[in-house]
Amino acid sequence: MGILVWIVFGAIVGWAGFRLAGERGQGCLTNIVIGVGGAMLGGSVLAILIGRDLLFPSDAVDLLLSFVASVLGAVFLILGLRALGRST
Repeated sequence: MGILVWIVFGAIVGWAGFRLAGERGQGCLTNIVIGVGGAMLGGSVLAILIGRDLLFPSDAVDLLLSFVASVLGAVFLILGLRALGRST
């Protein structure tokens, strides 16, 4: 069940990241990869900034914070790949 949640969450985060980066989604698989990568990047930065891990959010505020960090991580990942000249 956990892997299915990661896939669905990654697809949503990847889609939102592409939208905020000013691009159309690149397909379901790319959205999932960018979304999961963005969640890992954003979650790591967030854990460093707030001093605790939000891998398993305990309330709605933590869940929203995790989602926002994941989407921002996806946007930075997309912009970083674009800057390197790789197509996403």
